[in-house]
Amino acid sequence: MSAHPASATDATLEQRKARSYAWFQTLQADIIARFEALEDAAGPPLYRGAAGRFEKTPWKRGDGSEDLGGGTMAVMRGRLFEKVGVHVSCVHGSFAPEFAKTIPGADKSGGQFWASGISLIAHMVNPRVPAVHMNTRMLVTADSWFGGGADLTPLLAYQREQEFPDAIEFHHAMRDACEGYKGADYPAMKKHCEEYFYLPHRDEPRGIGGIFYDRYNTGDWETDFAFTRSVGQHFADVYPKIVARRMAESWTPAEREEQLVRRGRYVEFNLLYDRGTTFGLKTGGNVASILSSMPPVVKWP
Repeated sequence: MSAHPASATDATLEQRKARSYAWFQTLQADIIARFEALEDAAGPPLYRGAAGRFEKTPWKRGDGSEDLGGGTMAVMRGRLFEKVGVHVSCVHGSFAPEFAKTIPGADKSGGQFWASGISLIAHMVNPRVPAVHMNTRMLVTADSWFGGGADLTPLLAYQREQEFPDAIEFHHAMRDACEGYKGADYPAMKKHCEEYFYLPHRDEPRGIGGIFYDRYNTGDWETDFAFTRSVGQHFADVYPKIVARRMAESWTPAEREEQLVRRGRYVEFNLLYDRGTTFGLKTGGNVASILSSMPPVVKWP
């Protein structure tokens, strides 16, 4: 697709950047509030100890000698959410020459870029509550575009079926997020997600899918921004519903073991294949934030 013309005047582009980052911060605050409410609702006998709370850590990109942007890392380790990160960032600067060759428009921008987004990953105490990932972002070189998506990762075999209620509800939410937006081709984005979140060396999918899109632009920035907000809003609605439905179910030691082994697939995918991880590390992002996607406890049998 052709990019949002960097056409727009410089002033318009700066306004778009500011609006995008403000939205990602708003969505972060909304999701944090919803997840902390779920923590409060998770009590004995299944969940013990105090309810968790997010710890927010601002960070700056680079060594501090110049303004290269930064972000806010928010992590909670609780009694329901074993480890969850909801991070926002807004960074800018220059790509390394070799990496710039892989990014559209970087050859015309002298390697200069601006990027902002929200990234979330949740690993749960209860094996019957699926793990989840969501991110949306805006990137600007000489071109500009949105990207992102959301995918659900059940960790127990019987839940990893497309006919399982959680999968059906999650897919419906992602389909609804695409409804009515020009260029938001749900079947194509669903297929892209299934192809992207796949482990070739295991010959298996990471989870049950969702949607994934990149370099998304229709030439209508306002509509594209509205679509990206829709993805975030639908995610913020559907995942807490799934958590609330499953969190009261008790689990067995065997299910916990299955969860820990399956988490290993998450680690393998993120370190071997994930482009977001690579992008963050290649652009001098916050390493703690980038690698917070890693589960807190994992087993390889």
